[in-house]
Amino acid sequence: MTAFSHRGITYLRATPERVWHALTNADESGLYWGHRNVSTWLLGAPWEHQRTDGSGTADVIGTVEAVDRPHLLVTTWAGPQEERAAFPSRVTFELQGWHDLTRLTVTHVDLADEAARADAEQGWSAVLANLKTYLETGHPLPQQPWLMP
Repeated sequence: MTAFSHRGITYLRATPERVWHALTNADESGLYWGHRNVSTWLLGAPWEHQRTDGSGTADVIGTVEAVDRPHLLVTTWAGPQEERAAFPSRVTFELQGWHDLTRLTVTHVDLADEAARADAEQGWSAVLANLKTYLETGHPLPQQPWLMP
């Protein structure tokens, strides 16, 4: 991992296929993430992290760099107007099934600085908690955890 990176791990009571679908289905990701992950999810395809307000505005854009459904997904991440768009950060989703569980490891590397690393830590912790709750209960958390002070 690079100097400014974050790794989060969670265990979900769901199959890797079910977790994969929740990560890559635009409508479903919008339910627990607050953004729709939009792509064909083919190697080299663009992807967008679009707001759920119907505006089609993408707050994060990138490219699918590796895909091994339902075990591995690697994407680049950058804000559409960022200077770092030429040198984006990268997110790796690793899904490992075991009986009726999936271990999901999310690694976000090449972050710009310590502030970006801290933001990633807070954001990924909230998203993974909401994903876990959504998949295990059928409902996301009642409040958006990334808005907690």
